[in-house]
Amino acid sequence: MKRILSIDGGGIRGIIPGMFLVALEEKLQQATGNPSAHLSDYFDFFAGTSTGGILLSILLCPDPENPGKPRYSAKDALDIYLHHGTEIFAAKAWRRFLSRFGLLSELYNNTVLEKILQEYFDNLKLSELLKPCIITAYNIELRKNHLFRQQKAISHGDSRDFYVRDVCRATSAAPTYFSVAEIFSLANTRYPLVDGGVFAHNPSLSALLEVIKSYNSYKIDDIWILSLGTGLSKISYNYEDFKKKRAISIGPALVDIMSSSSAESTNYYLKQLFRSVGKSENYIRIEPSNLSSIDPSMDAATASNIQKITSLGDRVVSENEALIEQIIADIVEDKPGKKDKSVWNFLKN
Repeated sequence: MKRILSIDGGGIRGIIPGMFLVALEEKLQQATGNPSAHLSDYFDFFAGTSTGGILLSILLCPDPENPGKPRYSAKDALDIYLHHGTEIFAAKAWRRFLSRFGLLSELYNNTVLEKILQEYFDNLKLSELLKPCIITAYNIELRKNHLFRQQKAISHGDSRDFYVRDVCRATSAAPTYFSVAEIFSLANTRYPLVDGGVFAHNPSLSALLEVIKSYNSYKIDDIWILSLGTGLSKISYNYEDFKKKRAISIGPALVDIMSSSSAESTNYYLKQLFRSVGKSENYIRIEPSNLSSIDPSMDAATASNIQKITSLGDRVVSENEALIEQIIADIVEDKPGKKDKSVWNFLKN
């Protein structure tokens, strides 16, 4: 069985899957009696979009003193939002004013986010992450999906390798919120990228296809996916409001609609795929069913709303307590003596 951990986009709502990851890691440590047990030891492949890409990059960041071990815990990953969320999504009054009239192309100054990513990752390379992964983005000039593939960074060298801080900047460059990320590979090839949520808000399907392609001996019924969502916004938009506003000023609404519909579609397709092979239980989707208790906007990072999102995340954990126990039992039982026949096994040796 190959186990995938996939994390959606959603801006500050990344707190919700972040809290689930913390609960999962704590239960894993209790079940194994190992206080150093880490999620990266029990999943074979990781996928993330936007806020999910940042979370998984932190989880897979190696310790500089011991490169085979993780530098950060799940709690450290969650803390990027609890400690820096308000800072990342802080806009000057004049920027908000001009944005309201469509006079700015993006609301937030990306230098704040870039500084925080620099602090977490420094000069860490994609090829140096602990486990195989994909992180999504979209190339606006070539008009094609861009997947940052860790195994490609290993096998193809500098032409496909990037600094992790740049990967995270690209996957989280949500249109109208942050400017387009102009980043460069280590071979100095230029990539103008925006948030991968424009095509894969839920990156689980991309991860499934990547694993099937790379693990030549595995089929869908040999794969198990834990997909963590940030909740689907159900904000209703008024036709007359859309009709009257400038195109740029309704950008955030369009991003919300696009990402929600993308996540819903992916969830539906995966449920049908696993049901078709009689393995419905191999696809587990965890996300809050109702966001009415919070401001669901991806940039609603006021102190009070972060507290509300934290409460919602706690509720998601509580409501899935039995499922968490079952997940832990399954992944712990599957771990001992497991042999890896994937392409990545020899790439890293």
